[in-house]
This record gives sequence, C-alpha cells and structure tokens, in this order.
Amino acid sequence: MSFDVIIRGGTVATASDIFACDVGIKAGRIVALGENLGDATEVIDATDRLVLPGGIDSHVHFAQPSGPGIVMADGFETGTRSAAFGGNTTVMPFCLQKKGESLREALKNYHAQAAGNCYIDVSFHLIIADATEQVLGQELPALIKDGYTSFKVFMTYEGLALSDLEILKVMAVARETGAIVMVHAENYDAIRFLTDRLEQGGHTAPRFHGTSRPIPVEREATHRAISLAELVDVPIMIVHVSNRQAMEEIQRAQARGLKIYGETCPQYLVLTERDMDGAGMEGAKYVCSPPPRDLESQKACWEGLQLGTFRVFSSDHCPFRYDDPEGKLAPKGRSSFRWVPNGIPGVATRLPILFSEGVSKGRIDLNRFVALSSTNHAKTYGLYPRKGTIAVGADADIAIWDPNRTVTITHDLLHDGCDYTPYEGRVVTGWPVLTMVRGTTVVRDGQLVGRKGAGGHLARGAPIPGI
Repeated sequence: MSFDVIIRGGTVATASDIFACDVGIKAGRIVALGENLGDATEVIDATDRLVLPGGIDSHVHFAQPSGPGIVMADGFETGTRSAAFGGNTTVMPFCLQKKGESLREALKNYHAQAAGNCYIDVSFHLIIADATEQVLGQELPALIKDGYTSFKVFMTYEGLALSDLEILKVMAVARETGAIVMVHAENYDAIRFLTDRLEQGGHTAPRFHGTSRPIPVEREATHRAISLAELVDVPIMIVHVSNRQAMEEIQRAQARGLKIYGETCPQYLVLTERDMDGAGMEGAKYVCSPPPRDLESQKACWEGLQLGTFRVFSSDHCPFRYDDPEGKLAPKGRSSFRWVPNGIPGVATRLPILFSEGVSKGRIDLNRFVALSSTNHAKTYGLYPRKGTIAVGADADIAIWDPNRTVTITHDLLHDGCDYTPYEGRVVTGWPVLTMVRGTTVVRDGQLVGRKGAGGHLARGAPIPGI
C-alpha cells in the first residue's frame, strides 16, 4: 500500500499503551501501524519524539458575547490557530443562547462565525440560558439528535444562572435523550451578597474577586448540582473544579456509584490567589471563575488528576485583552473587580503545562497524560474512537512532541488574539513540534503551515460510560 504520510521512528503513546512503530496515513485516516510500511508521498521523521493523539480541549470560549462594552479576544480564526500551536487538533467551544433567543438561531449565528475560519476541528456545546418549554420540549431534543449531545448550565452570572427547577428540567431532557450536562457550580446569591459587602467596605481591587468567590461558594453549588443530578439519574460534568472541598463532593458521589465527572484546569495547578494581588490592575490578568486558590488547593487538584476523580483536563480558555477598555481594564467608572471580565487565555499552554508539571516531574505517567488531554474528552463527549486515540480507522489527528525541549512561555509563542498570557516567563519541559489534523500538518516547528478553513464542525454521538 502507498500512503499519503508515514510518521517514522517515533514512540507512539495512547491512553493504555506505549510502543515503537510507524504510522501510515491515507485520506486523512490512520490505516496502518507497524514497521517497514513502504512508500509515502511525505515521510515525517519522529526519531526521539513522542507521537501522541492530538489534544482535545473540551472547554473553550471563542467569539462569545460577554456583556456591554466587553469583547472577547479570540474568534474562531485566532482561537483555533492558537490551539494548534499548543498541540490541539479539536476544540469544543460554547454556543451561548441569549434570553429570548431560540437555540436554532443561536447555532445558526455561531456556525456562521466559524465557517471558513477554523484551522482545526471544532464541535459545539450548547449553553442553555433560557429554559423555556419550547426550548426544552422541542428544540433541545431535536438538536441532540443532530449531534449536539452536551450542554452547559450555569449556577451563577447575571442572565445565565438557572434556578434549581430549571436545571432539573434541563437534566430531565438529558436523561431522556442520552446527553450529558456540564455544570458551572458557584452559588450566585452568595457571590452577590459577598460582592456587595466588599464594595461597601471599599474593597474593589482585583484580588477581592477571590474573596467574593470563596471555596464554600463552589463546594455548596457542587453538592447541590450533584443532588439534582441524583434526583434525575443523569451524568453530569462539574467543570473547572478548583479545590479539595468541591473535589471531595465529587469523590463521595462517585463512591456511591453516581455518574458524576470532574474537570480541572491549568490555572488551578500553577496559579494562586496571590497572582491577583498585583500592583494597580495587574491582578485582573488572573481573574477567572472559580478563582485560583492556594497551594493546598493545587495539591488537591493534582491528586484529583492522579486518582481519576477528574476525568478531563481542559483550559477553560476565556480570553480578554488586558490593555484594553473592552477587556480586563473595565470601562471607565467601573473600576471594581465586579466588572473585570471573568476568564483567562490558556488553550495553547494547557498541554505544555500538564506535560511539564505532570509527566516531566513524575506526577502522572504518559498514558494518563494522553487520557486527560485527549482520549477521555473524546469518550465523554461522543467523539471516540474517531478522535482521541492512535488506532487504525481513527482520524490522523496527531501531535508530535519533543519531550526534552525546554521552552520559556512568552505570549508571542501562542498566536492568539490576546495581548498577554498569565503564564508569561514560566519554563516548561516538553513541547509540541508538529500538529496534524486529519493527515494534514497545521503547525510545524513553530510555523503555521495549515490552511484557515480546513477545520470543520463535528457532530457527536452519546457519551461512552466509564473510562
């Protein structure tokens, strides 16, 4: 057989195995694994390199409405480009339904923004902000049949937070259709109460963002979300878990056999609340929700990754420019932390941070890295085995890594639409040197070689239970 591409001489790793072999690719799919595969139009030398499934980041925000006077820094062009530089081959952004808007209309508009602009593949989650009878009874079930098999509900934020009754109704639709619900678990009323009291006391600097969202706010909401899911008997993903107490709520549910999954993110492994205490508004660069915690919380999140409490590791890439009145420097007259857009960029740095802090430092092995960065995302959200593994028949979505390369993270390496990275100056060991989507190289040796528009949208099936 003649191949389009052969990746030769590398060490292949999946979520379960590590082995030396060549990878034969034809028509965008992996068609052979072995030695002496023969001829190919292109041969890629992967000697002394790791050949891994391309990263799947199942929690990113691109081109999302963010409130009056605030503009998200990344649309689909810059967002998918940056993801590719970070070794990712699929990202899963959120299509936000506005109050009074149909889900179909929201999706139509979101697809229009993505069309022709993506360097890698995308697949949309839905955000349910207006849980009307029309949405829950007609639109959502029909869209699940069309391959939108995951949706997110918020327990906080003005205009997004759903009541417990509304969340139960959304979960009931997921139960009836085999979909999965993602939950942002923070208590909205508690946050509003604390925010008001802080502002009344003159405590408005960015560091008070963390004070307004302490661990009990997240722990309580996590417990409540799990209780609601137990009532309906539906799988849920608690996203961006930041601390031990919330993690232990998930662990207790898992020990009782409930289908409760967890996700954590880089900011909870390497940032702390002290990062929000910079001079002036510098701390705004680190404002996200939930906020970075303390060193004990970092330790807990690593334990969650090691023990399997957290099924996936995502970036929660939510980018805003810093030196911009439409970004982190809130509009004039709104100088309180309340108005700082919640979110930080991270789609390109997610995998290097996990590899360096996890694999290179011995906290996790290479198989778990692959599971947390790719395979479990594909299984959880209905993309496996087309995505998330290196196997005959799978899409040739591959990232080749130099496990020994030492890189100092600087913003210019990331190619996003932001003007900063919260990880500036951090030294990492291990870096993706080639990213390939369906057999076509997108990034090679730090250079963009792929074509805008080559990435497409993926319809999905039901989640695969278990790991």
